[in-house]
Amino acid sequence: MERLLMQIMNMFFRKAMNKGINAGINQLARKGKDPKDMTPEDHAQAKQAKDLAQRARQMAKLSRRLGR
Repeated sequence: MERLLMQIMNMFFRKAMNKGINAGINQLARKGKDPKDMTPEDHAQAKQAKDLAQRARQMAKLSRRLGR
């Protein structure tokens, strides 16, 4: 029973941590600007930064898989 509870808690904390990390990456990609105040160039740059961060996460995930 304790093991199941720990697994559920770990799953919850992992999901919360991932949401927080993703929010932080998005904030950095926008350079802290409010999306309403951004120019089209700022939006394009933020999208490019988010895409780059997503590729970096995918590569890190792949490298962890290959390292097993």
